[in-house]
Amino acid sequence: MRITVDIPDELARKVVSPDGDPARILLEDFAVESYRARKLTMEQVRELLGFSTRMQVDAFLQQHHVYDYTVNDLEKDLATLDRLLGPASQPPRV
Repeated sequence: MRITVDIPDELARKVVSPDGDPARILLEDFAVESYRARKLTMEQVRELLGFSTRMQVDAFLQQHHVYDYTVNDLEKDLATLDRLLGPASQPPRV
């Protein structure tokens, strides 16, 4: 789907640097905000922005301060670490 948006020049200059690509910037902003709102998945962001790997999407989202790592994720990772290395290998949990 092709969408055309008219933005006044003075407003566009505030958002887009002179050497930036306005269409790409708006597309990336759309992807970031749609992902934050859980309207798009990471795979959909990858497809939308033309990235070839999930790692590229992860790096892109981190650049835009989108972190999708929950306390539950941390607890699972710590449990895996305990299982692999043993509980004595870690500092005490706070």
